[in-house]
Amino acid sequence: MVLLAAAVCTKAGKAIVSRQFVEMTRTRVEGLLAAFPKLMNTGKQHTFVETESVRYVYQPLEKLYMVLVTTKNSNILEDLETLRLFSRVIPEYCRVLEEGEISEHCFDLIFAFDEIVALGYRENVNLAQIRTFTEMDSHEEKVFRAIRETQEIEAKAEMRRKAKELQQARRDAERAGKKMPGFGGFGSSGISSSSATVVQDSLIEPEKPKPAPAPIRPSGPSKALKLGAKGKEVDDFVDKLKSEGENIILPSMGKRASEVSKSLPAPVNTESVHMRVEEKITLTCGRDGGLQNMEILGMITLRVSEEKSGRIRMLVSNNDKKGVQLQTHPNVDKKLFTSDSIIGLKNPDKSFPLNNDVGVLKWRLQTTDESLIPLTINCWPSESGSGCDVNIEYELQEESLELNDVVISIPMPSGVGAPVIGDLDGEYRHDSRRNVLEWCLPVVDVKNKTGSLELSIAGQPNDFFPVSVSFVSKGSYCDIQVVKVFQVDGDSPVRFSTETSLVTDKYEIL
Repeated sequence: MVLLAAAVCTKAGKAIVSRQFVEMTRTRVEGLLAAFPKLMNTGKQHTFVETESVRYVYQPLEKLYMVLVTTKNSNILEDLETLRLFSRVIPEYCRVLEEGEISEHCFDLIFAFDEIVALGYRENVNLAQIRTFTEMDSHEEKVFRAIRETQEIEAKAEMRRKAKELQQARRDAERAGKKMPGFGGFGSSGISSSSATVVQDSLIEPEKPKPAPAPIRPSGPSKALKLGAKGKEVDDFVDKLKSEGENIILPSMGKRASEVSKSLPAPVNTESVHMRVEEKITLTCGRDGGLQNMEILGMITLRVSEEKSGRIRMLVSNNDKKGVQLQTHPNVDKKLFTSDSIIGLKNPDKSFPLNNDVGVLKWRLQTTDESLIPLTINCWPSESGSGCDVNIEYELQEESLELNDVVISIPMPSGVGAPVIGDLDGEYRHDSRRNVLEWCLPVVDVKNKTGSLELSIAGQPNDFFPVSVSFVSKGSYCDIQVVKVFQVDGDSPVRFSTETSLVTDKYEIL
């Protein structure tokens, strides 16, 4: 069998997507497909037609045709089997068999076609193998990302610890009446002072500075550059606005240290056995309704810091009713987990590694069921005489969750100024540089499950999409938790601590 090309075309012979497996020009392919509808005889049910040089093997797909162009000496039975596989691949990537949907997923189809045929000859693959090959799911990549995230978390924790040590040393030096020594060589005192200030601003609320005597200015005009003069003028202007009763929302760089410290996550009192239950949600919705895709990836990560707590087992409570797929670590006893929901090593004589984060259980939920959306967003732009009136609503559907730091980002048209805000629940920030309006809600829970925002601005309805959402939560969406930890020998209970988090990876309304 020598397959020259595989194409999806209209009934008029217009090529929507075509993949050539031998050297052929575009003109040649378009000419073959344009001649194909003229060769079919009406009223006769055939699956192929022939010319002097090629054979067309085809199958109708509603208003389209799936066409294979082969040589005349190819095996017609193999051609028909290959055609059936091609026809089964297309619905895997396209929800409806229409020209627009085929064009949108053309590259996905081409990649799948390449898995079926190579250099004109059929590969020995089935539909499940094609799906696996095109997904290109890499276990090594997931392990690498998990290790990198762990290293970043440890580096941040080390940074906070060092910062607290520097701050404590600075306070001790001030109490003793000594100057904080600098670190390093040339210009060290200036560097240490600025570093201490940055740490203080980001972690601990600074003490009130003592009033310093005003420096004596030299007489006469100075042509030197004045550093920080513009910042002082801005601060004076902001103070004047505040004195007049204006509500000024400063950017994140201008927050006080106390405000920044409140936004940092509270430290967790960890035991010798500590577990992190982490979930990431990826969601894509249509602006007119309909959930295109929602995926939640979760993992339980175990960290043992004492050798005596290494040989343990964990009892998992799985209250999920949404159809989550669970997968244990290869070294975990899968039969024990399946029968008793207990996580333990296959070899009970071995211990979990010390001072190392180990993923012991992970799960995945993928659905298109709209009732499972945790937070629904409705954006209704309507044209008016002066531009667009936009109404945005949110509703918490998963009432067991408490969402914190919710930010709903709505794109704004550029070059038309700031929007006029009407009714508003929560606060908002307008970033004129990025042309984005951020609707900020500190907490969304069962007591605050709905809210709305109204605004008016010049523009078109399409200017306000896609809407993106970000939030964090200390709860688990899939409701999977470790409820008990005990020793392998004797079943004596072990003290443990748990840290649960749900974050958004991508949450968009297109």
